[in-house]
Amino acid sequence: MERLRTLRGFRDIFGEEIQKFKFIEDVSRKFFDIFGYKEIEIPVLEKTELFVRSIGDTTDIVEKEMFTFIDTGGDSVSLRPEATAGMVRAYLQEGMYAKERVSKIFTIGSMFRHERPQKGRFREFHQIDVEAFGADDPLIDAELLWMITLILGEIKVTGYSIEVNSVGCKECRESFRNILISYFETKKDLLCEDCLRRFERNPLRIFDCKNAQCIDVTQNSPFLYDSLCEGCVSHFNIFLKHLSNFNIEVSINKRLVRGLDYYTGTVFEVTSVDLGAQKAFIAGGRYNGLVEEMGGPPTPAIGFAIGVERLALISTATIFKQGPSYFFAYVGEKAKNYLVPILRSFVSKGLSLKFAYEGKSLKSQMRYADSMGSDYVLILGDDEIKKGIIVMRDMRRKMQYELPLDPEDMIRESLKLTNNFTVS
Repeated sequence: MERLRTLRGFRDIFGEEIQKFKFIEDVSRKFFDIFGYKEIEIPVLEKTELFVRSIGDTTDIVEKEMFTFIDTGGDSVSLRPEATAGMVRAYLQEGMYAKERVSKIFTIGSMFRHERPQKGRFREFHQIDVEAFGADDPLIDAELLWMITLILGEIKVTGYSIEVNSVGCKECRESFRNILISYFETKKDLLCEDCLRRFERNPLRIFDCKNAQCIDVTQNSPFLYDSLCEGCVSHFNIFLKHLSNFNIEVSINKRLVRGLDYYTGTVFEVTSVDLGAQKAFIAGGRYNGLVEEMGGPPTPAIGFAIGVERLALISTATIFKQGPSYFFAYVGEKAKNYLVPILRSFVSKGLSLKFAYEGKSLKSQMRYADSMGSDYVLILGDDEIKKGIIVMRDMRRKMQYELPLDPEDMIRESLKLTNNFTVS
């Protein structure tokens, strides 16, 4: 019978990679707590309408990439392709806007997009999503980027770049629309089929196309950045001043529009050349109109998402074990009777003690301990029991020590030798 395998674009995550995922999450949570962000879990399955209304029906995500189906009740539902829409729904549904002046929340979990798998990008992928509702001050825009740099510093990511832009407000885009249409009108024969549809419905989306010919067409096009209203220019310039005060270096990329319709004002991407053509691994921006469009009060908002898979690829952090790992190798039934008391003592001290359930030969147990990366092997047989000792073998230095057989004394003496912990 043929073995079943994961679906294309889906995979198992284990070993060193899952350890790095957890490390990234732990570091992120540490800084989110410092900056006052609270964790929330949102459903992976939502009504399709939520994403159509928020992300935009002309985006690649809604047009091509969502996992959408009709449920048994006849409703159209979709696996979440991103988290902001669900976070806004939760912000409104839970009445956060009525309880606090500024709401800062984050979530961590799987997202789903039916796109071509490539380096660091899968159909099920993991994001850390951060959102702040209720603050229109450009200081929080800069503060988010500062928090990102602190996280990347602790995760040991170097050589990254931060690109920023402003996509203006509703009024900016409306006045710019006619300028953009006039430009692309003479170049429609060079646009791909998707961009021809975008030309009719939302020409700004053409800037987000990955087709090489469409990219060439936009090279000499006018930019929304050069048509911003006075208010948007002021907001962006103050944002840049705050970034300078935080000692954060950025470059202005007038082509940067992001792939979602809800963005307004500040947008940004953090990129690394080590990731290839699809080089962004953190992205976000403002969406001051989205809460109102989804039935809430006028609410300024800003957020970003971290692609965990892609960040893990470029992190140079070494994941250290929390403490020494031990293995108990026993020879004979008398020695096995000591297993449970010793195991209970080690676990009570927060120490890892592995063992073989089947009492095989000492040589076999030593190979097993080595295969699991055990730092120290505790060896107990009839001779050791008679002497009231247990032998501890240092697997890295190939040295052996005699320790007391009493579990508490054994742990205390072993930790003195390993120079790793002090246990009270």
